[in-house]
Amino acid sequence: MAVRQGGGRLVAVWGLTVPDRVAVSVAYAVLEGLLWLELVLSPPERNYPDLAGIFPAASRMQRALADLNGLQAASSLDSRPWLNHGLWPGARPPLLDDACNWAAGPPPGGYPFVRVQGDGVHEIAVGPVHAGIIEPGHFRFSVVGEKVLRLEQHLGYTHKGVERRFTQLDPLQAHRLAGRVSGDSTVAYAWAYCMALESACGVEVPARAAELRALMLERERVAAHLADLGALGNDAAFAFGLAQFSRLREDWLRRSGQVFGHRLMMDRIVPGGVASDIDTAQVDQLRQHGEALAREVQALRVIYDEHAGLQDRFLTTGRVAPGLAAQLGLTGLAGRASGQAWDVRCDHAVPPYDRLQARMVTHRGGDVAARVIVRFEELAESMRLMQTLLESLTPGPVRTAVPLPPQAAFGAGWVEGWRGEVLVALELADAGQPQRIRRCHCHDPSWQNWPVLEHAVIGNIVPDFPLINKSFNLSYSGHDL
Repeated sequence: MAVRQGGGRLVAVWGLTVPDRVAVSVAYAVLEGLLWLELVLSPPERNYPDLAGIFPAASRMQRALADLNGLQAASSLDSRPWLNHGLWPGARPPLLDDACNWAAGPPPGGYPFVRVQGDGVHEIAVGPVHAGIIEPGHFRFSVVGEKVLRLEQHLGYTHKGVERRFTQLDPLQAHRLAGRVSGDSTVAYAWAYCMALESACGVEVPARAAELRALMLERERVAAHLADLGALGNDAAFAFGLAQFSRLREDWLRRSGQVFGHRLMMDRIVPGGVASDIDTAQVDQLRQHGEALAREVQALRVIYDEHAGLQDRFLTTGRVAPGLAAQLGLTGLAGRASGQAWDVRCDHAVPPYDRLQARMVTHRGGDVAARVIVRFEELAESMRLMQTLLESLTPGPVRTAVPLPPQAAFGAGWVEGWRGEVLVALELADAGQPQRIRRCHCHDPSWQNWPVLEHAVIGNIVPDFPLINKSFNLSYSGHDL
């Protein structure tokens, strides 16, 4: 409660269940930085205080914690399983220390969706299987005619056992798994993991390595915003926008592949720095391409702003008022479009952002139009940041050794990805332990934002849901570890 009253925010909730320690951890964003608290439970105690009454975003995190670790939030108003769809052996949650070699569980039963009753109310079930390559998620609409009265989500279909897998990896190699938590945020996750490991090991990366990391992070942000702006145009029947932004994004990804060795820059951020350097010719290529892209995006923004059909679909659609956004903990890009002025690059800047002075983009409209504006303006700011970096790259090495400490250690990585803040909390065991990674928790901002999408769609018509959903563009994979 003190954190909430002081203007702090909930970032993540997770647990640890090993023979010598059962604990619940929570991370808060406060004025001074990231606050990581741990509550150790005395066996056979398995309950801890419910946080959802203070921070509503905690509810699904706590439900996942119950599924994964068998730890329950006392007096929780919602104790339904979240990641466990009925196929796990109920007596052995997967992150208990000895939980392995499972047998298949019984067939899943029905999920107890909340029912809406009244004259003319009916349900529309969408998913979990969607068209194309969209990941699975079930959406249950309660509607009258085409007006949405309520939306309830059921996710967790892509649960992959990532947190268990981390404990089986060498800490100096686990950045590769972190970079695959959510493929569209591979740079953000890899940087957050490496930051956590370097913090635990007391290592400072070279200045040039930090600058190249920031360059890649901003390139990842630009690629995501280009894709979303095109898709949002397409969802509003403006195929021209999809064609143009798809072309620009493809050129952008190809340039990343040529310069960094991978279109998405996967595995380019490594413990101690980056995998490779860039030369003067590549710097010039990136600068020239960035300048050309900025001109084209500005021309397309004028078209989007002046297109009456687009603005009719965007304005007032899927609105999340700033007050509701603050109450529910909306974060990242979607939060800034609803007046929530939080950006790790600005609020708690690490090198090189401490010298770049990134400009935070905010809007108070809270609708699809606001989320489009924030994307355009963040894209322009990312271009400015990259040009500044390319003009003043610090000479020197791009990687340093990361010696693992002999004793147990903790570290956290906190990075503002394109979708929002990415957290990696890492605990290393003593050198004599067979598993050096005792726990690695990766947190995606989609945990906070998926529940808010349920509120954003209320009062809108069903055909506007794809547009509203795309304006948030939340991660299934990053949510379902």
